[in-house]
Amino acid sequence: MNQDYIVPNSWSIIEDGFIPKYIKSSESIFSLGNGAMGQRGNFEETYTGDTFQGSYIAGVYYPDKTKVGWWKNGYPEYFAKVLNAPSWIGINVVVNDVILDLNTCKLISDFRRELNMKEGWLSRSFTATLTNDVQISVKSLRFLSLAQDEIGAIRYQVTPLNCSAEISFEPFLDGNITNQDKNWDDQFWNISTVFSKNSNAFIEAETMKTRFKTCTFMHHQCTLNEKPITLSFSEQNTNSRIGHTYVTHVDQGSTFSIEKIGGYISDRKHSDVLQTAATVIQIASKKGFDSLLEEQILAWSKIWQMADITIEGDVKAQQAIRFNIFQLNQTYLGNDPLLNIGPKGFTGEKYGGSTYWDTEAYCLPFYMATKPPNVAKTLLEYRFHHLEKAIENAKKLGFNTGAALYPMVTMNGEECHNEWEITFEEIHRNGAIAFAIYNYQRYTGDVYYTYSKGIFVLIAIARFWYQRFNFSEQKQKFVMLGVTGPNEYENNINNNFYTNYIAKWCMEFALDTLNKIKDTDAEAYHKIVAKAKLTQQEIEVIKSMSKSVYLPYSKEHDVYLQQDGFLDKNLTPVSELSADERPINQHWSWDRILRSPYIKQADTLQTFYFFEDNFSEESLKKHFDFYEPLTVHESSLSPCVHSILAAKLGRMDQAYEFYLRTSRLDLDDYNHEVHEGLHITSMAGTWMSIVEGFGGMRVKNNQLHFTPQIPKQWKSYSFKVNFRGKILKAIVQHSGTSFEVSGDEPMTIIVNGQATNVEPNFSLTT
Repeated sequence: MNQDYIVPNSWSIIEDGFIPKYIKSSESIFSLGNGAMGQRGNFEETYTGDTFQGSYIAGVYYPDKTKVGWWKNGYPEYFAKVLNAPSWIGINVVVNDVILDLNTCKLISDFRRELNMKEGWLSRSFTATLTNDVQISVKSLRFLSLAQDEIGAIRYQVTPLNCSAEISFEPFLDGNITNQDKNWDDQFWNISTVFSKNSNAFIEAETMKTRFKTCTFMHHQCTLNEKPITLSFSEQNTNSRIGHTYVTHVDQGSTFSIEKIGGYISDRKHSDVLQTAATVIQIASKKGFDSLLEEQILAWSKIWQMADITIEGDVKAQQAIRFNIFQLNQTYLGNDPLLNIGPKGFTGEKYGGSTYWDTEAYCLPFYMATKPPNVAKTLLEYRFHHLEKAIENAKKLGFNTGAALYPMVTMNGEECHNEWEITFEEIHRNGAIAFAIYNYQRYTGDVYYTYSKGIFVLIAIARFWYQRFNFSEQKQKFVMLGVTGPNEYENNINNNFYTNYIAKWCMEFALDTLNKIKDTDAEAYHKIVAKAKLTQQEIEVIKSMSKSVYLPYSKEHDVYLQQDGFLDKNLTPVSELSADERPINQHWSWDRILRSPYIKQADTLQTFYFFEDNFSEESLKKHFDFYEPLTVHESSLSPCVHSILAAKLGRMDQAYEFYLRTSRLDLDDYNHEVHEGLHITSMAGTWMSIVEGFGGMRVKNNQLHFTPQIPKQWKSYSFKVNFRGKILKAIVQHSGTSFEVSGDEPMTIIVNGQATNVEPNFSLTT
């Protein structure tokens, strides 16, 4: 049974009623972020119930020493962990000597929590009867500033309803924080300074091992009935925590408020974190809460102007797509070239907050189409800057001559994932990184990046592939043994179709790119070959091997096989599994999963998504009908690919079903794990499901192609894409599709196979 307590609303995520069993789920769903920091949707006041406190600073991590049962040569020394940082949001509230704690209140009513996605803020309100029978009304409003991304702000208001009361606020900073996800009992932080100055407070801390210096800070101002008041405070100071307590008498019906500005400064950007924090406080406090909120609303308005997708006639679908777009923008904005997109973003600790192949395979299309081109290029350059680390990583495994294996998981280019069957066998991630270069070039038309930087990545990846294959005398083909494909429910198998295919494609693409450089600029070609120390002999090996790669195939079923032994399995469809066995990763032993035919996510079908032009629609249909019934979709990355492929086959009911699953994966908690954090990278797949799936958008021969379809449940939907400097808007209805282009120049697009000229500032309906 999936959770279903989020109120449908087109622009907000709303929770009506206090439901303790959903606290940790809500903490994930109501998370805030601004690309530079983020926090789970924890309460500001004391809460002694079951909770998962989490605040995170982008790029600040700890190398948690690898913990394995049996060490194997080649294991990474550590698993990188995004650190739970000192918390700045806390405000203890005491009313007539009783602490406000929703876990101990006699009665809680009118509880409402809202994440306003349009304007980028989180609010909460409720009425509580404390154990001393004092009834209070509480309202809070919180946001993390996009305009000034080192700060957040809170307005917290308490009104006694049935009597006058003495109320105290204790805003505090808490450095006594630890990660829930850790291998050992290491201390992650060393706190060096805890002090206050006037109404400001600071905790200076340094991460162990990585030596990131940070300053957590706060500033506060009290008001009574919206008028500023000056109160003296008492200070509570330990070696890891600092708080300021303000106490005042509040008449029945009057409102006592505190406005708190807080956040983080790190030495990733600033040398003197304490001085910078003081300066940031001065600037932010001078603006004040209301002005900061106005800036926030304006910043989000600019994002939505380009990124919004509208859906008419289906509120839950509308809410879902905006939630996904909102969280993607909270996680990554492209402002820092050293950052990337973690699968959980700032919403939890699982996966360590590190970079996976998800970025290249799923996130890049979203950022290419909804941001300026430099944002997508920054994602590509992130891998280029890590090329030497990828070469070192491959060398540790026995590869040479500059072969590169990009890490499965990384913070700084080093591999930091330590499951053998994933780290050293799920090598298809190299292919996604090469495909991203091709995808960027295809979409933007920019070959400069490929020819100046990307080519070195392509050469190093091609070198890895030709060394990873070996020649089979029996098959008279080059085979790849001991791999894990995208379907992680099969490990250490031979000749995974997707891995073999994308490896073959990578070698071909590298050679094709080299030839194009040679044809257009012979001098540049010779410089590249010399710098990469690429020999003609290597080029001939890559060329020869790419023509003789083995691709497992079944004549009986007329499909490519996911791997050599796939037909040895009992191919019982998922529909015959009982509900109490799902998800199988929570009910079955790993041994049973590995022997089963069940597919975690698109694997062979991932090939058909990336390289659809290389296969006929009839071939796609056969493969979809063969593999989809065996897919359990227990990866967040699975439903979006199936939705896109189902739409291509004209199976809109199925495509819509998969869209709902990918878009409401967290809101409805399909995989029963949202309490651990959101599935950020798969959220980009939700965008793809609409734009590439329902809208049928493709880039072919330097033009946008569309084959628009619309689910029967919707009246209309619309989206915008930024294509080569032009903003195109598509509005799809059952009666037809309208296109609008901004700017002064017309744009030629292909709609259902027909060339169509869209004039600027004029709506064309097809």
